[in-house]
Amino acid sequence: MQTHIVPVGFDYDRLIAPLVREQMDVDRVILLEGAVGSEANVEYSRRLSEKLEQDYRNLLGAETERVVVADVYDYDAAFEQAFELINAELDRAGIGDETNAGGDTGGGNGEVWVNISAMPRTVSFAFATAAHSIMVEREDDRRRIHTYYTVPEKYLETELAEELRRARDLLVDLLEDAENAGEERPGVRTDLDRVRDRLDAIDDLLAEFDERGTTIGAKEIDGSHVVELPVASFSNVKPFEEVILFTLGEHGEFESVSELAGQLARELGEEYTDSFRSKVIYNVDRLGPGGKGYIEQEERGKSYRTRLSRIGELWVRAHSGRRDADFDV
Repeated sequence: MQTHIVPVGFDYDRLIAPLVREQMDVDRVILLEGAVGSEANVEYSRRLSEKLEQDYRNLLGAETERVVVADVYDYDAAFEQAFELINAELDRAGIGDETNAGGDTGGGNGEVWVNISAMPRTVSFAFATAAHSIMVEREDDRRRIHTYYTVPEKYLETELAEELRRARDLLVDLLEDAENAGEERPGVRTDLDRVRDRLDAIDDLLAEFDERGTTIGAKEIDGSHVVELPVASFSNVKPFEEVILFTLGEHGEFESVSELAGQLARELGEEYTDSFRSKVIYNVDRLGPGGKGYIEQEERGKSYRTRLSRIGELWVRAHSGRRDADFDV
């Protein structure tokens, strides 16, 4: 089974044309719709989703499903949603397959493709990072996960601006002709006032476009104008490392690694010995900035305040369903 996960923004061609032109097999498509933004933007995206849903079925014979992304600017929530969705689709696509094409035992032959061409960058990067994280965790399934982008043949923004300039020039000519003719027929003055209003609006819009490009301003999200996009680790997480990450996720921060080791010993029913403490220090180092990057530490005298990094927080959030699992540590 070939499954495509497609975040829908304001594009149509880039979300379906490559699949048609490349004659790719498409069995199932999941269309992601944003639910945050201006009413006009949300409605426009929804209409595109409806058109894509129909065309995926009619042109490619694909089963389609539409899923809502509650907040397209919430990177953490998008990452968690992507992590769950991609894993679920890998499992669905692999049903009935027992071996990979090369004969190795794995999750099956079905593939999951993630199109990151549209939607706000927060969603696109979240899905790309989640896909990469899953490639690391599901080593046997790496070849079944694909993240792709399609380059547009042309952008319409500049063409729209040029057409708007031509329309402005036409309105200016019509206004001048009418004023010079001195026509005083009933209703003409009202029409000329409407033309002037339209000209003012066009002038303002073109001035903003020429000065700022296709977007205006910088929106504040969760108290900041910067949405950090953390990078996934290139190494899988071992069972005891998982326990450490979940413990940090539950308690937030520890003043020292020794304090963290004491908490782990209590939770695991282990005796707190120098050997156990050394084991914790070793694994924290592996998870730290010089290793997998899931933990960050701040030096405080002879101790290191220890907490999850941003990508560590995302890992815990995405794996929360495994918190109560039994680990062979």
